[in-house]
Amino acid sequence: MAPKDPPSSDDARVVDFRRGRPGARPPAPPVENLAKYEGGDEPDDYRHRMIVNAVAFVFVIALIGGGLWLADTMAKMRKNQDCVLSGRRGCTPVEVTKDRW
Repeated sequence: MAPKDPPSSDDARVVDFRRGRPGARPPAPPVENLAKYEGGDEPDDYRHRMIVNAVAFVFVIALIGGGLWLADTMAKMRKNQDCVLSGRRGCTPVEVTKDRW
């Protein structure tokens, strides 16, 4: 099979897929200018940013810990309520240490 010859300039054609009439001005871009979102002339305060990140991390960890504690407490209360409502005695465990005897 012989390779195809490149199309001559007579065969080449450019098809314009843009909307609107030919020669019309293109519409404005959806975002005019991103310069207002760029960092200002002031230098980046790395230390302050890391302190804020550390405080946010500690807050999130405390929030997760509080949620786990709350879920555990609710599960224990539900277990005790189920035991009491079923009519059993001695539902709450009594902790006895060896030092007492």
